Amino acid sequence: MDCKYFGECGACKLYDNGYEAQLNDKKALNEERFLPYYNGEISVFKSPDSHYRSRSEFKIWHIEEEIHYAMNHIDKKGIVLIDECPQVNEHIESLMPKLLNALRKENIGFKLFGADFLSSSSGEIVVSLLYHRKLDASWQDIASKISQELSIHIIGRSRRQKLIVGQDFVTETLVIDKQTYKFHHIENSFTQPNPRVNEQMISWAVKNLSNIDGDLLELYCGAGNFTIPFSKKFNKVLATEISKSSIAAAKNNMVLNHVDNIEFVRMSVEEFVQALDGVREFRRMKEINIDDYDIKTIFVDPPRSGMDEASCEFASRHENILYISCNPETLVRDLAILTKTHDVVDMALFDQFPYTHHVEMGVKLLRKTAA
Repeated sequence: MDCKYFGECGACKLYDNGYEAQLNDKKALNEERFLPYYNGEISVFKSPDSHYRSRSEFKIWHIEEEIHYAMNHIDKKGIVLIDECPQVNEHIESLMPKLLNALRKENIGFKLFGADFLSSSSGEIVVSLLYHRKLDASWQDIASKISQELSIHIIGRSRRQKLIVGQDFVTETLVIDKQTYKFHHIENSFTQPNPRVNEQMISWAVKNLSNIDGDLLELYCGAGNFTIPFSKKFNKVLATEISKSSIAAAKNNMVLNHVDNIEFVRMSVEEFVQALDGVREFRRMKEINIDDYDIKTIFVDPPRSGMDEASCEFASRHENILYISCNPETLVRDLAILTKTHDVVDMALFDQFPYTHHVEMGVKLLRKTAA
């Protein structure tokens, strides 16, 4: 990827010697990091080296009467004015100057401080415009005009206010092992930012959970990104997630993909374990008979904080564990617990965030056999 802001813009921190060099450095670092738990080959799944992000957030910077896109400076001591970003997909890249010109022309940049882009691979786009002022009917009329001219959806956000012009989601299509899945990605909720790496990550996970009998338990299921492809491999799937909006999206995505063997429950991991162990009763679980499930396998995709000790010990009750991590440091910590009862049998590195230090890791663990 060629970017005229390398060395200034804080979005990219690893760029010397190109994409392959930064990827090799990440692989070497994580091979050493996980050596206490796994000495086999770590599979590496590459990203496109440019135009890989389907969502991105930009500051809007005001200089006198003009507005500009901006990012934090790499030294964190200021900002960098930008007019392009080769990280974002071609649809967002094409839209960025057109949108800025429209905002200038229609004069709705007053107290605008941010623009967030969410795109599908086919080019459907939602733009969230973030304001430090209350938005009125006049703003909505102008936003509707821009929406029609640019063929996009627009969300106006200010404190305690969300105005929707069009719709607040895009429909993404993912191809996993030659099978097509559709997902509604909702504005201001978590989605995987790199769809091509996401496809590889799901495919790896599905492969590692193939030919396993019984049912599946998934924790931190989000909007069903993994859950729905998993449903093709198991008789039943029970999936939990704390976010109300994510659970709503997951149920909608289940219908969108004509899947009927998943039960989604809005619960934290801690609550779910308490319900399962009979410590507490939850009305959200009253329609679910856990005895109907034959769960031998657990899949977890926790936030950057990883799992706590109790959650790791709960996961250890299951014969098969598949763990997707967006933070290798907390994954190492959790493996110190999980490998007391399980062996790591496969690992993968997914370059979800090129030109940064961040990677996603996949780990498959099997319960140790008795000596």
